[in-house]
Amino acid sequence: MKLPELSIGRFTARLPIVQGGMSVRVSTSSLAAAVANCGGIGTIGGSGIPIDELKEDIRKAKRMTNGVIAVNIMFAIRQFMETVKASIEAGVDMIVTGAGFSRDIFKVGKEHNIPIVSIVSSPEFGKLAERSGADAIVVEAKEAGGHLGTDRSLRDLFPEVRKVVKKVPLIAAGGITDGHDIAEMIGKFGADAVQMATRFVLTKECDVADSFKQAYLNAGKEDVVLMQSPVGLPGRAIRNRFLERFFRGGDVYDGECRRGCLKSCSHSFCIIDRLDLSRSGDSEEGLVFVGENVWKITDVPSVRELIDRLVAEAESAYAPAHA
Repeated sequence: MKLPELSIGRFTARLPIVQGGMSVRVSTSSLAAAVANCGGIGTIGGSGIPIDELKEDIRKAKRMTNGVIAVNIMFAIRQFMETVKASIEAGVDMIVTGAGFSRDIFKVGKEHNIPIVSIVSSPEFGKLAERSGADAIVVEAKEAGGHLGTDRSLRDLFPEVRKVVKKVPLIAAGGITDGHDIAEMIGKFGADAVQMATRFVLTKECDVADSFKQAYLNAGKEDVVLMQSPVGLPGRAIRNRFLERFFRGGDVYDGECRRGCLKSCSHSFCIIDRLDLSRSGDSEEGLVFVGENVWKITDVPSVRELIDRLVAEAESAYAPAHA
């Protein structure tokens, strides 16, 4: 059965597939525009890069597609509101935000007619986001990559949030790798859409070094670990030389903070530098954020090839929950 469309605010995506926004410089205009051109929602990772660079990348994405382009901005960054306003000025279609909660962003969204999508990891925050004015809500569970807000699995957590969020689209995220997962979350669990990040790293259009993609392809189930991020949240990453040293209590200090980019930071190491190091080619000394189920992924197709496959798999198994 045909998958439903996804409407968020004044925008409608032909497919209920949202590409997750990954920083630093992992999901850029080339990936986001490719996803949008296929009918999904493409998302640029907007945290940890200069605002001018982000604005130019948003403009580039909008030149590359007539589809829907979002930007993901962590509430934890110091220049959160400046980054939100700059993204709107650059022409982004919607803002996705997590790693904390802002009430003020909903006022800004209404002023500019820009949909705001909140990432939550509990029923309480799902209810708060809907009441505060979110146009859509992403339920992100423990299987996700990067910073995590819960230790609960998607199939355990999602139904609880679904019970309390009634008025806006609810999007399932965390560990989704294929069309069968999509059909299950939308058909069985009643999600309005899914968000996928890790699966889209392993596409030709993702602008990361080959060594970064190879680290994903080489990762076994036992290589995906949790670590404590300087942001103050647990993060899911691939075990490498840097993390082995970190876990042993060895020296990972990157010197005095030069950025001041986070509202709160332990300064144990510079997360922005380490994320960018892996993205640009050093997958042993950089931090390689990844989803729990990366070990299930074995190829690097184009975005078009991947989405065609996902849709075919999903539609072969999908049946609406009410049916």
